[in-house]
Formats: sequence, C-alpha cells, structure tokens
Amino acid sequence: MSQVKAIIGLGNPGADYAATRHNAGAWLVQAVARAAGGELRPDRKFLGLHARVQLDGQDVHLLEPTTFMNRSGGAVAALCQFFKLAPGELLVAHDELDMPPGTARYKTGGGHGGHNGLRDIIRALGNERAFHRLRIGIGHPGDSRQVTNYVLGRPGKAERSAIDASIDECLATLPQAMAGDWAKAMNRLHSFSAPS
Repeated sequence: MSQVKAIIGLGNPGADYAATRHNAGAWLVQAVARAAGGELRPDRKFLGLHARVQLDGQDVHLLEPTTFMNRSGGAVAALCQFFKLAPGELLVAHDELDMPPGTARYKTGGGHGGHNGLRDIIRALGNERAFHRLRIGIGHPGDSRQVTNYVLGRPGKAERSAIDASIDECLATLPQAMAGDWAKAMNRLHSFSAPS
C-alpha cells in the first residue's frame, strides 16, 4: 500500500455550513492542522485552504476544498496534478451517514455510496477509486427524505462531542495510516466508539 501524502477534508464553504454534519471531513483536516501547528491558508490554485505540515516526521499536504461539496473533485484534481500525487496517496475524510456519531473507519477504494463529494472526486480523477477514505460517522435521520436537511443541520452537543472524540481517535491513528500500516491503524480506530 502506498504512503499517504495528502489528507483532504470535505465540507461546504462559509460560516453557514461550518458547524454542520456534512463538514465532519473538514473538521478532521482542521484538527490535523492544529495538532501539527500548521495553518490552512486560501490557495486559489487548489480551490481551497491548503497547508503543508509534518506528521510524525512525514511531509503531508492538507486540503480543505472551498468549493461546494458536489464540486470537491476540482480541488483534489488540482492538488494531484500540481504535486504529482497518485490516487493511492490520498486520504479523503468525509461524513458517513451509515455509522453512528463517535465512530470512524478507514476504507480503501469502493464506490461513492451516494456521497456527492466522493462522487465528484471519482469523476475528477478519471473514475479512479483507489484512494483511501476516512469515514466519520454522523448517524442517519432514519428517513431518506430527511437526509439533506440532516447533513446540513448542526449536531446536538452530545452528538458533536462524540464526533470530536472520534476525530481525536483518528488523529491518534494517522501516523500508522500515513506510514502504510493500515492494519494497525484500522485495528485501533475500528474498535473505538465514543460514549454518546
């Protein structure tokens, strides 16, 4: 498995969306930047906020696209072209309806599962699906007709602290994932569940 050289956190831009469930991927990248002492700065060529940080002695790009979620692919493709990154060197963090808040999972490859950000990234990478994903559980409203309002809504206090706890756990496992030791990273992350 190739080493991760870029972590991309998906979300929607602007203050109206900053605290919504759909921005859980962006929250992760912001947390990585804070932990690494880096600052995400606007970079027009990557259509987003970019930082280059050291994680456990490894150079890594952080990217938070500032396009809307369904246009995330342009930012990812621009980063890949500029730094000559292969899809297998990307870790895309995103919100996941099919997992409860307080849980997170690594996954490599696969479809988009109805996630518009992933759908656009797959399209922008020429239908390449072999990138790594970090799925951050946000739970499901229970009715598919309520999904849009749910993901664009803000989590309650307990729910947000469960999501934050899972993000902290992601940070703890990132050095292993970055080094390509996916089994170890998955073992730890996948057995974690924040008290909700």
